[in-house]
Amino acid sequence: MDHIVRIQSVGNVTHNVKRFRTDKPSGYSFTPGHATEVSINKEGWKDEKRPFTFTSLNQDPFLEFTIKIYPDHNGVTEQLGKLQPGDELIVRDTWGAIEYKGPGYIIAGGAGITPYLAILRELQREGEVKNNTLFFANKTDKDIILQDELDAMLGENAKYIITDQEDTDYINAYIDKDFLINNVEDFDSRFYVCGPPEMTKQISEILNELGASSNAVQLDDQ
Repeated sequence: MDHIVRIQSVGNVTHNVKRFRTDKPSGYSFTPGHATEVSINKEGWKDEKRPFTFTSLNQDPFLEFTIKIYPDHNGVTEQLGKLQPGDELIVRDTWGAIEYKGPGYIIAGGAGITPYLAILRELQREGEVKNNTLFFANKTDKDIILQDELDAMLGENAKYIITDQEDTDYINAYIDKDFLINNVEDFDSRFYVCGPPEMTKQISEILNELGASSNAVQLDDQ
């Protein structure tokens, strides 16, 4: 079912990530980590649907999406980057992307953090966020999404891995086999993986090789 929702606010999260808050349809609900197909309610864009995960909670009186903008792709996120409060989106039924099944290791690359924002916020609200470890990979320090909030929720269990900046304040590495062997204490734990397709595929294969299984979701550039 399609719902037309008005954008209440647009804010910058990082240099290329925006947060959109919209009206919430009556009775609309979702599971933290789940997604919906979103399109822009303008001629020529209504049928250009892209999946985005909610970063709000069911208790919130609004819907929130935290979206990486690709201004050079001439696609949906480029158009999203131009939207202002009062413009409209179309949202549809919700579906399962990632669903929390218990404490474990959360591995995210770039915008792959977005399914976990709602999950971690819900766990924080319930007082159950502890015993989760986050490995969050980005190209540079400035790409880290909502670091202050992640630090507040996870403390020392929020680990930032930077791949393309040698003078980083964080771990200059890739999440590869050696990294996982050196940083994971228990491969019988639950693993949640979300990020660009190549990263997600490689990490899932490494985890399987090391005897672990993962709930993995690949992101496509929009």
